[in-house]
Amino acid sequence: MSRIGKLPIQIPSGVTITVADDAITVVGPKGQLVVPHLSDVTVVVEDGNAIVTRKDDERIARSQHGLQRALLNNAVVGVTEGYEKKLEVNGVGFRISGGGREIDMSLGFSHPVKYSAREGIELVVEKMTITVKGIDKQLVGHTAAEIRSLKKPEPYKGKGIKYADEVVLRKAGKAGK
Repeated sequence: MSRIGKLPIQIPSGVTITVADDAITVVGPKGQLVVPHLSDVTVVVEDGNAIVTRKDDERIARSQHGLQRALLNNAVVGVTEGYEKKLEVNGVGFRISGGGREIDMSLGFSHPVKYSAREGIELVVEKMTITVKGIDKQLVGHTAAEIRSLKKPEPYKGKGIKYADEVVLRKAGKAGK
């Protein structure tokens, strides 16, 4: 039995879950998310809990059991609390400005870099920190990874864009005589 899949999902007040054959719709105070309904599992909503069970003990059903529960739980947390990732920009001469859905960055290239986020993502700029906010966990993580990939942190001076909780391993420079 899947350790994650067997746990019931507590449905907070203000959140409704609608189960269809091909998709599960989660509606809450922050918005609406649609989660795909995987073929070998069933989702039942009762007594303020969502319970995911698998149809049989085949390999594909066992793998989808925990996945379906995790996707559904991420959607419930997303529509109630939302997700955010923080990125830090380090480097002499590096600048960031903007907010909302677009940011402008000066990252040491010969040209300024503009980044436009997808629908459902909000970018907040404070000094040298970019906060990516949204209700879809996958989309927030993907957007943060795209922004980080514009200028990854380098190991000698640590210049670049890194996650707030990321530790950049620093290398020693040239050995002097």
